[in-house]
Amino acid sequence: MPNHLRSDLVFRLSCWGLALVAFAQLLTAGVALAVRVERAQEVRIVEKVVSKVITVAPEAAPPAIAVAPPTPKPVELPPLPQTTPLPAPRPLSVPAIADPVVERLVAEARKARIADDMSTAMNKVEAALDIAPKDPNVLYEKALIYEDMASADPVHADQAADAYQQILSLGTTGAGSLYALAGEKLANGIAMPADLRGEMALGRVRIFKDNDHEEGQRVVVTVPVHAASTTELEEGDLEVKVSFYDSMMKKGKREILPTVVGVKEENVKYATLPFDFATGEELVRFTYILPTDDLQQEHLFGKREYYGQVVELIYKGEVLDTQAWPRHLSSKSPALTQQQQGNPWDQMPEFLTEDMMSPGLLPSREGDFLPNLPADPNGDLPLPPP
Repeated sequence: MPNHLRSDLVFRLSCWGLALVAFAQLLTAGVALAVRVERAQEVRIVEKVVSKVITVAPEAAPPAIAVAPPTPKPVELPPLPQTTPLPAPRPLSVPAIADPVVERLVAEARKARIADDMSTAMNKVEAALDIAPKDPNVLYEKALIYEDMASADPVHADQAADAYQQILSLGTTGAGSLYALAGEKLANGIAMPADLRGEMALGRVRIFKDNDHEEGQRVVVTVPVHAASTTELEEGDLEVKVSFYDSMMKKGKREILPTVVGVKEENVKYATLPFDFATGEELVRFTYILPTDDLQQEHLFGKREYYGQVVELIYKGEVLDTQAWPRHLSSKSPALTQQQQGNPWDQMPEFLTEDMMSPGLLPSREGDFLPNLPADPNGDLPLPPP
């Protein structure tokens, strides 16, 4: 066999051998894949052991028998200590003025204020404030001065309020009882004379004449002051002033002159105290005694006799009401209102007789009586109707 044929046969046999080997490998791979797929489709049962905790309730114990505890014996407590009552609170007082110079100035200012000398009073207070600008006594006196001056100029009411406010800033420790007084002033407001106009007036004046008095002619004039029971007044704010007038005959002509005697302080009495208008009326009694002149004085100057009076109701220096008897004496008081001047019965006094006297109205003294109703002192007016 030629060589080229032999080589071609060997080549073909080698190819068929390789193909058979490849086929065998493919067949082996397919069989293995088929077996694996078949095994994956089989249902496998896997047994696992799971431990579970089971709680078993214990057997019920027999019920316990309740035994009451022994009753404890009461323990005796020691007696409570005796309580000691607390002392009563000490009332506040007006603080003392430490500086004697300031004390003297305040006293002088108060004296000048009462005498209605406001310029001197304010100068004294200002001098005291230069020494002790925070002394409550000085500030309070300053407030009172401005309060009195407010009746003439309402601007001073604000200045008085400022002084009271300075006292409040000191507290109770520094101002004492003046703290409460200043607070009350600010709470109630500073009273002005115009506030009481129309709320306070004079009643009908009562006149009792006794010409047989041992010291001379005696005239008791009782002045009623009418006001509401709620009216509150400070001490010294209200004044009832009576100006008496006498008559003298000279050469057959009557002359009306102001009294030269006046009314002594001890002869001014308050029928009821305190002066608080609890009943709506308060009475002030003036006893005017005109001494008997000797014959020589009567011959030279004429005999003086009581003629009449002008009564003025004054609040903080301002006249609220006035009455005059006889009526023409109203010219002596410019403050008399036009209404009073126009009605002659508004000022007609009530002349008291013995049977009209009531206890407490007039001072009791043996022989105090008036046998007859006195004639009109002016001599030209009829007697008032009963």
